[in-house]
Formats: sequence, C-alpha cells, structure tokens
Amino acid sequence: MKIVFATNNKNKIKEVQALIPESIKLLSLEDIGCLEEVPETQSTINGNALQKAQYIKAHYDYDCFADDTGLEVSILNGEPGVYSARYAGSQRNADDNMDKLLLNLKDKENRNAQFKTVIALQLNGEVKTFTGVCEGSITETKRGDKGFGYDPIFMPKGYSSTFAEIDLEVKNKIGHRGKAVNELINYLSTLK
Repeated sequence: MKIVFATNNKNKIKEVQALIPESIKLLSLEDIGCLEEVPETQSTINGNALQKAQYIKAHYDYDCFADDTGLEVSILNGEPGVYSARYAGSQRNADDNMDKLLLNLKDKENRNAQFKTVIALQLNGEVKTFTGVCEGSITETKRGDKGFGYDPIFMPKGYSSTFAEIDLEVKNKIGHRGKAVNELINYLSTLK
C-alpha cells in the first residue's frame, strides 16, 4: 500500500516511518510534487488535520493522512494549542516559540501540559480521525538536543527527562504522535 503523509517536516516523517510496517510505503508531499504551503486555517487541531488531508485528496487525488499537533498548557487556557507552530510569530521558529512559552509561565507553579496529535485519514472516499495525547509538564529551561519543536521543554508524565533527552524509540512509544500513528496502523491493518 502507498499512502501520502501530508507533510514536508522531515522530523515528523522520520518519527512516523519508524512506526509504520514495511508493507506501507510512505510518500511525502515532496514525493508527489506538492511544493506549496498546504492550508491550516482552522481553529482546532482536528480541523487543521482534516483540512490538510482533504486538500491533498482534492488537489492531487492521492489517498493520504495528515496530522496536526498542538501543545496545550493548562494554566494558559490551552495555549499555544492550534497556534503551537507559530506561537511567537509567522517565522515558525521553535526557539522563539519555547522562549515565549517559558516567559508566559515565569513564576507559575502549575506547569501541567499535554501534547495532542490528531491524524486525519482520507482513504477510499472515507475520512477517519485518530487522536493521541501525552500528558506532562513544561520544564523551566530547555534540555536536550533530540527531537524538535517544544521537545526540549516538555517532560512526559512519569519521566525526569524531556522529549529532547530521550531516544526516538521511547518517544514513539509514549508520545502523542506515536499513539495516534498506532491507532492509524491498527485501522489500516484491518483493511487487508
């Protein structure tokens, strides 16, 4: 089976490729010649994932799946949430985003947060969604050099390391994207 993962984020592709069985060939947007910015104009994580999957199907006619992920911080009423990638501005700079979040949490005791990933699958004329959540907290400083995005300041519940300090294999097992991808894989395996 060939399926498009509607992203050009090489870090996401690497994470998901490590989870998907060899029987599923993953194509990126670059592989199908989609070089434009795929719209993400919805007000929810779920809405953005659906919008991206539907865009690829409508404009390129490929079965595909798309994800959207947000970091939701309790004391900030779920911010940055759907705006996680551009929290500090349209430049989408991870360090700027983390710096802004750490500043907004300065002197706050409650640092509870969760990562949420929604995957929208557009396949055989049907749309299905899969959700993965990883609870944790925001550290006071950046730690680690693995991962991407907010990983250096997100410590999953039950761990004393950030996502940027743990191996990809562990992150995929406990993380939001890994959970959502596993739901997707389980669904795809029922279609054989």
